[in-house]
Amino acid sequence: MFTPKIPPPDTAPTPGTSLVQPLTGITHTPACTCHHTPAPSPAPAPPARTAVHLTPGSLLVAAAGGTAMVLIIGTVLVSMLLATAITAASVAICAVVLRSLLNRPNNR
Repeated sequence: MFTPKIPPPDTAPTPGTSLVQPLTGITHTPACTCHHTPAPSPAPAPPARTAVHLTPGSLLVAAAGGTAMVLIIGTVLVSMLLATAITAASVAICAVVLRSLLNRPNNR
């Protein structure tokens, strides 16, 4: 009952054949009967540069930019972590105060 049903070899498709028949002999009529002029061909693209030349000045700028990005992203992530820690501590303090107020209302 739970065994897979494998088709017999004579009905299974062979790897070289496809079950979908190709579409042949289909012609499309134009959307309109007016005669359009062909679009102008695009301008040829400029030749691509094959190598990047780094001068000492550009290398210094790239290193300074990378260092600045690391410092900025680190500052943002640390400030977000600090904000989360402060929020968690204040919620914990509020929970302790509320628990002490609700557990002993007659002691005041």
